[in-house]
Amino acid sequence: MASSSDKLASQFNFGVMGKAQELKKRILFTLGALIVYRLGTYVPIPGVDSRILAELFGKNAGILGMFNMFSGGALGRMTIFALNIMPYITTSIIVQLLTVMSPTLTALKKEGDAGRRKINQYTRYGTVLLAAVQAMGVAFFLEKISAGGGSAVADPGIFFRVVTVITLVGGTLFLMWLGEQITARGIGNGISLIIFAGIVAELPTSLAKMLELGRTGALSTPVILGIIILALGLIAFIIFMERAQRRIIVQYPKRQVGNKIYAGDATHLPLKLNTSGVIPPIFASSILLFPLTITNFTAGKGPEWVEAITRHLAHGQPLYIALYIFLIAFFCFFYTAHVFNPADTADNLRKVGGFIPGIRPGKNTADFLDYILTRLTVIGAAYISFVCVIPEILIAEYSIPFYLGGTSLLIVVNVTMDTIAQMQSHLLAHQYEGLLKKAKIKGRGR
Repeated sequence: MASSSDKLASQFNFGVMGKAQELKKRILFTLGALIVYRLGTYVPIPGVDSRILAELFGKNAGILGMFNMFSGGALGRMTIFALNIMPYITTSIIVQLLTVMSPTLTALKKEGDAGRRKINQYTRYGTVLLAAVQAMGVAFFLEKISAGGGSAVADPGIFFRVVTVITLVGGTLFLMWLGEQITARGIGNGISLIIFAGIVAELPTSLAKMLELGRTGALSTPVILGIIILALGLIAFIIFMERAQRRIIVQYPKRQVGNKIYAGDATHLPLKLNTSGVIPPIFASSILLFPLTITNFTAGKGPEWVEAITRHLAHGQPLYIALYIFLIAFFCFFYTAHVFNPADTADNLRKVGGFIPGIRPGKNTADFLDYILTRLTVIGAAYISFVCVIPEILIAEYSIPFYLGGTSLLIVVNVTMDTIAQMQSHLLAHQYEGLLKKAKIKGRGR
């Protein structure tokens, strides 16, 4: 039998959305913030020749291609948002892992809102430091590269380095602030939406490149149609797997409040099939594409063993695919183990009197949760590996643009699902408010 919330959810339409003024304001604010972000991706760093950079990125398909995808093409144009929000994401992941491994940070996390504010402050400090280091590396890199007989920097020197570092760090901090504003005053997760906007903005260009390959005869029409059908199938598969979860029944005993005795409640503990999200493929791609990027920067003048490794780690090669799957599985287990602690969950259940039917509280519950989580992580790692490896093979065989990779599909689908879920929550709250107002009016009439 459908619940009241399910009945309300089935009544969602544009008319209901038009009456939800708060939701409309949040959507408009989010769209405005994303437009500001996209405009900033076209503001170049002073003193950089964009023509040289375009020629360089045309030859480089390594880690720069992935970072350029996340920045919405800002890195390829070397704009003020070239670093995008990636320093903040990297620092956040490092701080999350350190929070589990460091007793001091673990104690801060358990302090509640005050502790979380301190951890967020540490994350911001780390973002500034990491962005400054990356910006300095970009400045030195720009001064050294050249193509077509010209240099990418018109006037290299200490002044150019200082301006570049200040510009890039300022751009990253502005995006960090913009993401927080979207989360607080808009709809959805601001940081994720910024990455989502960058990927989606470049998708038309990637599709145009694929159609151009079809026009020139490099790709046949059946292959293009097959790629589109496969992409739609992967999107449907990602949605199904991301919504999949194992629900573990948790029973609570009877309790007495005053003179009343309340019956024991039963709820469930949802465990997602993919706890780690899109972090494993991002880390795995970064590690595997690093040797290829170094080789491209050295223009083939590096040691022979580096050249041999680069050949075997090219897209679609058996060694690349095998290492890609191994690293995805490793990061899936590593990140899941640090995000979900079965011992802490079992201890929290024991403190509130909850228990899993048939399992003793305490260590037995922790072992049971660990067993279930391990099996789910195996399935989740296999799912992520499949989604990421299939596009990699297509990229190698048919030279499909990089933006159609599995990592970009995972990010786009996950962010879309999360944003739609938040919109439904706002609409549901609006409908409940309408029902309460009607009930108050009827009560006054009586």
